[in-house]
Amino acid sequence: MPDRPQPRLARGPRPSHHERLAASDDARVLDPSGAPAVPGLSSEPTAYVGSRLMVAKGPAFDTQVALLTMVGQDIGWRVDLNPEPAKARGLPVGVRTVEITTASPTVDRQPDAWYLLQKARLHVSDLTELAGVGLDHVVSTRPFTPMPFEVPHTPDPNAWLEPFPFEVPHPFEVPHPDGTTAVSPALASYGAPGFGGRQPIAYVGPKPTRFRDAEIQGRRPVVAILDTGCADHFWFDGVVDRKVRLDRHRIGFTEPDTDPEVHGDLTGPFDGSIDRIAGHGTFIAGLVHQACPDAQILSWRGIPATQPLIESEWLTALAQIAELARRHRHGEEGGHPIDVLSLSMGYYHENAADELVDPILLTILDELSRNGVIVVASAGNDSTDRPSYPAAFAPWTDGKGPVRPRRSVLPIVSVGALNPNRTDALFSNGGPWVSCYAPGASVMSTMPPFQGGSQAIARTVIDGRIRESIDPDDFRGAVGRRHRGGFGLWSGTSFAAPTAAGALAALMSTELMRPDPADSARAAVTRGWKAVAAMTSMRRPRT
Repeated sequence: MPDRPQPRLARGPRPSHHERLAASDDARVLDPSGAPAVPGLSSEPTAYVGSRLMVAKGPAFDTQVALLTMVGQDIGWRVDLNPEPAKARGLPVGVRTVEITTASPTVDRQPDAWYLLQKARLHVSDLTELAGVGLDHVVSTRPFTPMPFEVPHTPDPNAWLEPFPFEVPHPFEVPHPDGTTAVSPALASYGAPGFGGRQPIAYVGPKPTRFRDAEIQGRRPVVAILDTGCADHFWFDGVVDRKVRLDRHRIGFTEPDTDPEVHGDLTGPFDGSIDRIAGHGTFIAGLVHQACPDAQILSWRGIPATQPLIESEWLTALAQIAELARRHRHGEEGGHPIDVLSLSMGYYHENAADELVDPILLTILDELSRNGVIVVASAGNDSTDRPSYPAAFAPWTDGKGPVRPRRSVLPIVSVGALNPNRTDALFSNGGPWVSCYAPGASVMSTMPPFQGGSQAIARTVIDGRIRESIDPDDFRGAVGRRHRGGFGLWSGTSFAAPTAAGALAALMSTELMRPDPADSARAAVTRGWKAVAAMTSMRRPRT
């Protein structure tokens, strides 16, 4: 009798090359006291890759790398220039990275990018000589969802006033911290289903109505999204383009086995829980489509599925997008029109000095902005006025920010979140660096057809029909007999940004869809400034 075939063990998707790199990254939290102090320069905590520094492309590149190498040798470290990815070669803006390792086993100090950078700054007479050299930050991209450090049981005697909402039990992943990271129960409520947390809903309205291609004499406004990608959904037929490349090079992460909009449970694939970030990009695309139904949407996956987003990889994708826009505005082959770019991610910079607040990122954003792309960035979900970048590159209302409005360059638009009643959401960051506020709490949009492990509380069968309470993580929806994605509610400034991005595109759509719209960089900047002025308090300078 032949042997029966043995059952195969379930295996999760293999991590991509980029995700394996991210997994090996030495992510650290900056300790301002852990490196030599630089006179006149204060520092604040941030997250960064400990074994790597970024160096911007440009005329000072070779000199800066040589200085870092010399300073590293004095400490007993090697500083080696990493190979440049093929997709980044030839881009006019961008970044290279240097790797820091121990030169000898007898060296008693572990390599650290922050320490090396501070030592290098002490070797120059003017800190601007090292402008363009910076930490490789860990960039946060998330909606407002209770994270392990955000949902506390504090030692306060009134800790029972900070419950897990209603029937939600104490999940195994939520620790009991010491109270220093405690948040209010009102703030934490945004992460609970029924109060703005991710949950399925039934939407019975029509698809957003848009003009047919034959009815448009010019072109559609184009909104680009760099996020977790975008799943198939019946709303997106003919609306979302996921295949735009720069020359032959793809942009961002493209491995199908690690697509968080297709595989909803890549982190802990046996835990039955939909990943915190899964569906993020699809939800964002749906918000853009609602705010501007006539827009063409470009979607790229710029965020690893299971690892932190590292700034240098993110900057390379941004530089590729900037080159697409530049080529189009100058009539060169291989470009693509982009009118608005929506970014729902950010980080806190360690320095407050204007000339040191990430000139690498600002250079790439300027390239986008001078070529007629309005960059819209989410303000962040930490309920703080500490500037979060790239959002804080928007002109500040008090005039104290690192960037002033310029006539020939479009401004960054930073967006905070509104509640459904138009009050500011408790979780939203705020301050003079926030340009405007848009709906971002308990908003409705598209979701991939995910079905998580959580089940309905009650289920029975009566007369052959299934009766049950709401399944809290079943987003499949139904179109005919096919599950092609449903709808959900979610909260975060991540969703306020695309709502504003779509609104800006809608303001430009009438002009763009007329015959032969002017599409040079100068015309696009003028058109973009009109839209920004209509939606914010920013005004285009006369000179």
